[in-house]
Amino acid sequence: MIPEAHDRTGTFSDAAWSDVISAVDRTYSELVAYQEQLEAQNAELDELRRFMASVLSSVSDLLVVVDQEYVIERTGGAIDRVLGPKHLAHPGAMVDDLVVDEMREKLRCVIDQVIASQEAVTLEIDVMTDAGPTPLELSVGPRLDERGRSRGAVLVGRPVGELRSAYSDLEASHAALKEAQGHLVRNEKLASLGRLVAGVAHELNNPISFVYANTHALEKYTSRFETYFEAVQSGADRNALIALREELKLDRTLKNLRGAIDGAKDGAERVRDIVEDLRRLSAEGSGETVSFDLMTTARTAADWVIRGTKTPVKVSFEGGATRLALGNPGHVQQIVMNLVQNAVDVLAEKEDAQIHLLVFEQDDTVLLHVADNGPGVPTEAVPSVFDPFFTTKPVGKGTGLGLSISHKIAEEHGGALILFDTGPEGTCFELTLPAGGAT
Repeated sequence: MIPEAHDRTGTFSDAAWSDVISAVDRTYSELVAYQEQLEAQNAELDELRRFMASVLSSVSDLLVVVDQEYVIERTGGAIDRVLGPKHLAHPGAMVDDLVVDEMREKLRCVIDQVIASQEAVTLEIDVMTDAGPTPLELSVGPRLDERGRSRGAVLVGRPVGELRSAYSDLEASHAALKEAQGHLVRNEKLASLGRLVAGVAHELNNPISFVYANTHALEKYTSRFETYFEAVQSGADRNALIALREELKLDRTLKNLRGAIDGAKDGAERVRDIVEDLRRLSAEGSGETVSFDLMTTARTAADWVIRGTKTPVKVSFEGGATRLALGNPGHVQQIVMNLVQNAVDVLAEKEDAQIHLLVFEQDDTVLLHVADNGPGVPTEAVPSVFDPFFTTKPVGKGTGLGLSISHKIAEEHGGALILFDTGPEGTCFELTLPAGGAT
């Protein structure tokens, strides 16, 4: 039979030539498309290589890639900076040539372990640099192929000296932060006490003035009795003494003498009580943790704030039974003083201003509520009330540290300070402290 592609004379038919030309065109089009795809992939690969090169060059650690025979395949990162420009970490070199002799075997063992387990290992090892042996913190991880099999290891390291220096700087910064925090706590307490100076001066001035007035009266009474006794000693007759007694009004003076003594005594006792309250408020930041009556401590703190304010505020207390808490009474007084002072400040323009302190127990804790009938905390300010330096008071009227420091003190006591409730009817803060044992 004669093939369809040939006629009887043995030449190709027109249809056959047409099929051949069409096949050639299709093949050429496929080659062109493949070439374009290949060029795009090459461009993408070049871009990826440039990206990887830029990333590796910016890495602050040295980078060494080795095969299963410990031969270096590639290096990168800050290898020149870490080892020096004359380092021996070149492709084809043995990686253990980079470390001191006594650590060659250790490095090989770690690489074998990583390749076998496919788990990273971190070690400290001495490497040879242009400046001599230098300790590195070296992280050795597995290098896997597309099937997940280990083909070698990747070593990433940085000088331990840099890490130690960074840790040292971090410790120094932490110490400075703690010191600054201590200064802030002390300064805020001094600020709190400073706000009480006017009230304390007034509180002391009243009994001292009372003592002074009664002392002045006693001095006058003494002069009268001295005049009378001098007349007695000089031998004056009875009639003269009677007349002098009436002139000096000794009978009335004798009655007033007891009142003057009692008044001076009462004033002195009042001064003594004020000084005792001040002593309770003088606790330093490093006081001892003890069991104390939270209600008594809250009363003392609140009383001192009220003494120092000109705002007419009615303060009430609820929870008369002894509620023992565990902590530092001086620190807790500072918290209460801050809470009461804030309440007094928001009540400055409020008629019928009231502050209510409630102490109660709940499980193994003792709680204190400090509530006022002020306008409440603005909604947008609620999330920030405990942030340092945040305040809703006018400029110059508050540091914004009181609540932040109080919150920190409560946490250090193993307790908490929260904004329990706020709204148009007032605000309530809740202080929680661990319950104390019997004293």
